[in-house]
Amino acid sequence: MKTVDWELWSTTARIVVLDDRMVDRAMRIAEDELQRIERAASRFHAGSELLTLGRDVDGGVDLSPTLATLLRAALRAAEASGGAVDPTVGSALADLGYDQSYELIGADDKPVHIVVRRVPGWRSLRLDGDRLFRPEGILLDLGATAKAVAADLVATAVSDRLGTGVLVSLGGDIATAGEAPQSGWQVLVQDVSADPAAHVTLSAGAAMATSSTVRRTWRRDGRTFHHVIDPETSQPATPVWRSVTAVAPTCAEANTITTGALVKGADAIDWIRSCGRPTRLVDRTGRVLTLNAWPEERAA
Repeated sequence: MKTVDWELWSTTARIVVLDDRMVDRAMRIAEDELQRIERAASRFHAGSELLTLGRDVDGGVDLSPTLATLLRAALRAAEASGGAVDPTVGSALADLGYDQSYELIGADDKPVHIVVRRVPGWRSLRLDGDRLFRPEGILLDLGATAKAVAADLVATAVSDRLGTGVLVSLGGDIATAGEAPQSGWQVLVQDVSADPAAHVTLSAGAAMATSSTVRRTWRRDGRTFHHVIDPETSQPATPVWRSVTAVAPTCAEANTITTGALVKGADAIDWIRSCGRPTRLVDRTGRVLTLNAWPEERAA
């Protein structure tokens, strides 16, 4: 088993390949997939497809297959979460100061434009095949879902092409594909060092995601903001939970649960139970709550 770590998208990426001989080829596949996704969906690279979408033609604009795949996943997440995970929050994030890559934001106190209002909403978008229909002026942001979808795509591509078991972690969004190690995939669950930690075992093909109100924070105008936006207010979600982690068959589904839970706050419990996926929540005091047969933990 071979592990490679590297920096990606202002976070840490990891790939673990069961067959040591395949690691270089696996990295090439991962890099190709991730570059393709970044070219399609980055909100910070001026030349990305997302930021250079042409004018609507006959009411719509044609998307590349990659961007269409990512947007389709974002719309599924929006529907599954009752609108809590919404891809039309781009302008809200920019207004709050998250208008460039996270590592470039800096710890300054520039004024921000704060307006409490609903975002345009995912229902204002329609994807017909690879053609997007949208109102004018909407700035899309796929950051809430694209990283998880990317983990799924990379894991599947490596396993399918190389025939080896693989785990892919993109900033804690984890997907696996193919055969697992004999003892399963051993995963540390801990958002930041101050949080309670535990080890769990993932079986072959399982995925896990963690969403946080503690990571990716910045200060503007004397206030601290985080990147999980409540579509009802265009403001950061009330931090009822420090972090939420879920296990599901795909990282995209797990991430929908974790991000949706942060937005729903105190109302998340019943919704998570209805989703039926194992979930671990850490509240603002550090108390841990587990739901839906969360995997057995052992202390880290």
